[in-house]
Amino acid sequence: MKQNLLFSIILLTSNLIFGQNHTILDKIYKHSSVITENDTINYHTHAKQGIDSINTLFLYIQGSRARSLYQLRERNGKKSIKTVLPFNLNTIPNNYLFVVISRKGFPFLMKTNKPFSTPKTYFENQTLQYRANQADLVINALCTKYNNKFDKIIVLGHSEGSDVTAKLGTINNKITHFGYLSGGGNTQFIDFVTFIRKDVDKGKLTEQQAQSKIDSLFNDLKDIMSDPNATDKFWQGENNSYNRWSHFSEPPVENLLQIEQPIFAAIGTKDQAVALESAYLIPIEFIRHRKNNLTFKVYPDLDHGFGKEIESGKFEEHWDDVFQDFLNWVNQTE
Repeated sequence: MKQNLLFSIILLTSNLIFGQNHTILDKIYKHSSVITENDTINYHTHAKQGIDSINTLFLYIQGSRARSLYQLRERNGKKSIKTVLPFNLNTIPNNYLFVVISRKGFPFLMKTNKPFSTPKTYFENQTLQYRANQADLVINALCTKYNNKFDKIIVLGHSEGSDVTAKLGTINNKITHFGYLSGGGNTQFIDFVTFIRKDVDKGKLTEQQAQSKIDSLFNDLKDIMSDPNATDKFWQGENNSYNRWSHFSEPPVENLLQIEQPIFAAIGTKDQAVALESAYLIPIEFIRHRKNNLTFKVYPDLDHGFGKEIESGKFEEHWDDVFQDFLNWVNQTE
């Protein structure tokens, strides 16, 4: 099950891809930075038309993968460019300015045949608040740059990016539409318990085995929260620091409930990274608080990246279908 989608977008000979430190991506994106007293935030914009034809700002916030937005790979004398972005850029409407933000410490394009260690600055800034502040500064900078010409400002987050989107909604009042894809409502910690209990229901674990795993999980979580800012301790992968886990532990629904603008939330029933039960907390809480700005959709048989397993190890990709549903919702929602 894929937690971040990785699509090949270009397969060309090296002479077509590279000149003097130049790639075909430079014709697709413009690269900019927001520079503050203590930070530099690198962001990248793509538009099919001139700025006079643009009236919508569209920021996509990616998930948790510690990787450059694009990666250059060389195999059998040929070079290909792959990306963590799930979009076919042709699906982005003509009047949109598409925006993505590089992960802290990572270049826009990374050559995978050269050693690259995840930088310390990435782990130091691997927090929910930092990522939300990044996005807030980029939106504000673009609004200033283009003299507040945007009729709509749309933010779409996927996976960890959905948590960031919810947090961003509590600090930026310019955003008109929020997309919340493959995210839960409860703390991320509860998902681990839920999936253990599901394995009991499937007969994969006995009750005793499950309780042993849950007890071990609780010990791990206590250890994380006893050293919440540690950037040299890791859990559930070598790039997931204690700093990351502790700062992404707050329940996103608490932030979503503070947003008054329209929200589109969606999840697949076969999501194996976020428990479906956690996502259902979102509409329940909106109903309980008498809030009517949520559209909640569940996609049968789709996984975390909105793929459908048609046979063992083979998937149909339905990201474009979900994205089109989101665009239709944006067009129909004030």
